Amino acid sequence: MNFVWNPIWLVNTVLCIVILILGIWGTRKHGDHVPIYIGIAFSFFGLSHILNILRLGKPLVTPLIIIRVLAYLIVIFSLLKVVARKA
Repeated sequence: MNFVWNPIWLVNTVLCIVILILGIWGTRKHGDHVPIYIGIAFSFFGLSHILNILRLGKPLVTPLIIIRVLAYLIVIFSLLKVVARKA
């Protein structure tokens, strides 16, 4: 399996991992589930970056679209949960 050296994908993957870790930490610290939802969404984005780094982006175009749409829907769901909270 060949790797594609793309610094943008690498940086995005690392940042997705950091966001996932912060989501886990935020949920454990505050008991709120929104941070873990966002962390899970970014783990899907990270998965899509990893698949591109591994040169699987072109053969897996449809699954990658589904993964990324799912990630965006999780972020939207998380933000709606925050907006719908009562003060």
